[in-house]
Amino acid sequence: MKNLTLENITKVCGGVYFGPADKLDQEVSSITTDSRKIEAGSLFVPIVGERVDAHKFIPQVMEAGALATLSERTLEDADFPYIKVESSLQAVKDIAEFYLKQLQIPVVGITGSVGKTSTKEVIASVLKEKYRTLKTQGNFNNELGLPLTVFRLRDEDEIAVLEMGISDFGEMTRLAKIARPDTCVITNIGTCHLENLGDRDGVLKAKTEIFKYLKKDGHIVLNGDDDKLCTVKEYEGIKPVFFGMEADKDIYADEIVSRGLKGMTCRIHVGGESFVTDIPMPGRHMVYNALAATAVGRIYGLTLEQIRHGIETLEAISGRFHMIETDRFLIVDDCYNANPMSMKASLDVLKDGAGRRVAILGDMGELGENEVQLHAEVGEHAAQCGIDVCICTGALSANIAKEARKNPQLTVIEEPDRDSLLAHLDSYVKTGDTILVKASHFMQFEKVVAKLQEM
Repeated sequence: MKNLTLENITKVCGGVYFGPADKLDQEVSSITTDSRKIEAGSLFVPIVGERVDAHKFIPQVMEAGALATLSERTLEDADFPYIKVESSLQAVKDIAEFYLKQLQIPVVGITGSVGKTSTKEVIASVLKEKYRTLKTQGNFNNELGLPLTVFRLRDEDEIAVLEMGISDFGEMTRLAKIARPDTCVITNIGTCHLENLGDRDGVLKAKTEIFKYLKKDGHIVLNGDDDKLCTVKEYEGIKPVFFGMEADKDIYADEIVSRGLKGMTCRIHVGGESFVTDIPMPGRHMVYNALAATAVGRIYGLTLEQIRHGIETLEAISGRFHMIETDRFLIVDDCYNANPMSMKASLDVLKDGAGRRVAILGDMGELGENEVQLHAEVGEHAAQCGIDVCICTGALSANIAKEARKNPQLTVIEEPDRDSLLAHLDSYVKTGDTILVKASHFMQFEKVVAKLQEM
């Protein structure tokens, strides 16, 4: 890993090196917090978690071939190199910031309340048409996940697409300090993490912290149809590129046609030119994602044909509106996470499904003092959006069920928890159903998806 010698790592994280002096100029081959992923030449970073203190794995990772380890405490009688640090978590952030600077590649930082991951996927799919592109995998978008994503970069990578997720003020500033983005993309400002951020103005303030470490000659790409984002006129002389559904935006879409669960078709206009593209995932929100990807593609010199091909070769990922066909059902696996905005958007897509349209919905977390009302609003939407069955699971989801029952044509079922749902699931679904599965991650609705696949 470029310039990540034990000597530089020690300096960067303000640590104290213990071990043979002749090892100081050796570069580590990889950096990991997972003792099971150690390879020859690795640096191990032991994180002290709520349940496990990874310092106990230090002997076995050194035996497995690690070059060195960090440690928050003095290791008596250690016969291997280690760097003593005050905080392993802070050290991992400091090392990631230093390493990214060594690579000197463009960074696209993506944040927003809804659609960060799907937007990241479309942007990466577009950029790979011209560049060797590394993107955030899974949920590696927080203060530990972002550094671990950075550590996957190698000299041959040409651009990084980094998702940045937060739940409180100050977090984005710390993430942006690591990423130092050349381009900032914000998808929207919604009702997420209100228990910490208060209201949508608080969300806007927290998300736009991403600009604090934007490169001087950088770019800002914003959803111009968002009533909060459209108020951002400039940041230190950098004017945003706005995308949306109206011709007054810098990049806009029209001729929008839904192909049901097969995806969307639209015409995208940019700089006096336009192209028609078939987006292979359903939902109007995917048109916004394609617009964001078009904006980023143009910033980095892609042709419209390259952008179109990148959009059309997008692949779905598990848990994010991933469609699974079984002998009995079409399952829409959207169970990775949920908030009121994304829940309503997913219900709108479900209504285009074949057979009975069944929504299996669970509790949404981190909504603050208005959590009851926000669940009720999802129920109101479920009652009006044209689906056939709504199965609500969890204490908060009882508020979805209450409002959904105001439509007498909609079958509404309540379950107190996930285990009770799993026990009765077979009696609720029928062959030929299209089934949406969606809840916040803590509900572990991937077990519901697995059960449906077994039926």
